[in-house]
Amino acid sequence: MNFSSARQYFYQEIQQPDDRIDLAKAALYIAQEEYPALDPEEYLNALDTMAMELQERLPCSQYPLRVIQSINKYLYDDLGFAGNKKDYYDPRNSFLSDVIDRRLGIPITLALVYLELSQRIDFPMVGVGMPGHFLIRPDISDMEIFVDAFDHGEVIFAQDCQERLSQMFQQPVTLKSEFLATVSHRQFLARMLTNLKYIYLKKQQLEKTLAAVERILLLFPDVSIELRDRGLLYYQLGHYPQAATDLQTYLTKVPDAEDATVIRRLLDELGNRE
Repeated sequence: MNFSSARQYFYQEIQQPDDRIDLAKAALYIAQEEYPALDPEEYLNALDTMAMELQERLPCSQYPLRVIQSINKYLYDDLGFAGNKKDYYDPRNSFLSDVIDRRLGIPITLALVYLELSQRIDFPMVGVGMPGHFLIRPDISDMEIFVDAFDHGEVIFAQDCQERLSQMFQQPVTLKSEFLATVSHRQFLARMLTNLKYIYLKKQQLEKTLAAVERILLLFPDVSIELRDRGLLYYQLGHYPQAATDLQTYLTKVPDAEDATVIRRLLDELGNRE
């Protein structure tokens, strides 16, 4: 595979068992593909320094809510991190290096900073992939509280999550257990890349959209929708043999897909180009 050095580092990192993938490193390799001169160690050291400063501010009592209050005060009040509500779809919100430099991010990247700090102070937390909004929670059994890293670290409960979902989708939503399920490290990274995919697609930056899809497929090689989307992007970029391979694979995997007729028509067109 002819990868850039950043892509190679990303690929190597995700070959490990899921719980051993270093999320911060992998996220910085995603950023390094955008910024080839980026030094991941600089930002890992920044996280280490932040964690050391935070450690000095922790209360004597390690009661979870007290620890969360201390993290929030340090991260949002002292350092000034915030959710970028004015320009939510700025791609810089999806790159960990930019989030650390600019103190601005979207839910998942601010959650990543929060997770990295909590891990370094021995207060483990996990990501929660709620539809439309990423949350985190303490990795403590029987403790059903959630932290919204995008909203100043607000502590919320399951009922609040249901209300937020209903507001988001503008209709009553029944909260299902899978909506608040913990995400794996690979799922976390795929969600970051999916954000970038749609940001770049909206801007019609097709090469960068393709780069995001390619990395999603490194994480999850058999996801049919991503194979289809890579094929469509190859087609739009004029890479016709690669497009035909991906689109044919998609149809083989999902022969009854809703868009099967459209994809077959496209394959016929590609066949006529040979």
